Amino acid sequence: MHPTPRISPSLLAADFSRLAEEVRAVEAAGADWLHLDIMDGHFVPNISFGPGLIKALRQHTKMPFDVHLMIAPAEPYLEAFAQAGADIISVHPEAGPHLYRSLQTIRALGKKCGVVLNPATPVSSIENVLDLVDLIMVMTVNPGFGGQSFIMSQLPKIAALRRMIDATGCDIALEIDGGVTAATAPHCLAAGADTLVAGTAVFGAGDYASAIATLKQAGKTPCQT
Repeated sequence: MHPTPRISPSLLAADFSRLAEEVRAVEAAGADWLHLDIMDGHFVPNISFGPGLIKALRQHTKMPFDVHLMIAPAEPYLEAFAQAGADIISVHPEAGPHLYRSLQTIRALGKKCGVVLNPATPVSSIENVLDLVDLIMVMTVNPGFGGQSFIMSQLPKIAALRRMIDATGCDIALEIDGGVTAATAPHCLAAGADTLVAGTAVFGAGDYASAIATLKQAGKTPCQT
């Protein structure tokens, strides 16, 4: 048995013709955070949206905005996303030459900060910034597109990060992003995750509340091979 995870539905999978309604709907359905993927067509092979959309949606929900910056360089845009209403801002080690400074900047802006590990990014890349981190996100797909299949080889990385977090004694969220479904969520939680990003698994479901409840119960579900 594992603690009930936070669920952060990814807006990228929502109906873009009625985003405000979609945001209110997942909040009413029991979502804990709202995950916002920012993509620049350079760091990842897709383009999504920017701080203007975040600012427009901020008035429609009280959910914390979990902002994932898949942009390079990220540092020049941190203030804009903070002012737009982001609560948590996560960056990739590869998105600029000075990860520690980027995290310091996010903290100075009054926001929580996260660091994101792509499938090929080693755990060692964040060992020296743990004192600044509120969240570690593990990408279990290659970043850039929704609807990809979960990369099972990332499970040992999740377990290694759980051990690393526990050793610090700090309150650091361990979030999983990519291919999270009712089938893969139990594996993530068994490895030590406590926060799940879900795009298609929530916004692609007919009943958002049921989909979110299923993911929240995943810690009580045996892992299927």
